[in-house]
Amino acid sequence: MEEKSLRTIDHQELKQKMDHQASFRLVMALNEWQYQTKRIPGSLYFATIQKALAELRKEDEIVVYCSDRTCVASAALGKLLEYQGYAHVLHFAGGLAEWEQAGYPLEGRDVPV
Repeated sequence: MEEKSLRTIDHQELKQKMDHQASFRLVMALNEWQYQTKRIPGSLYFATIQKALAELRKEDEIVVYCSDRTCVASAALGKLLEYQGYAHVLHFAGGLAEWEQAGYPLEGRDVPV
């Protein structure tokens, strides 16, 4: 059986979703320290996959991301969610680095106010 790759989304598409207040769940697939330090506004963090599965609904549109294109955590989480029956998973592969490079807002402990 051929493994299908996650559908991807770029920073413009993600920003457009946020600007239009689209209904979706944005999940950061990094550890809690990284989440507290810097994240895309509105991001969710789950300490375990069990917590993610308990909080996210299968009908939700879910966008997963991590630090940058070299980080595999978000792709792994996205594939796991799809395997668990989540049908609307998008992967923002550029992650935090691409978002920040585009000059979009961030939140977290290390973000200047």
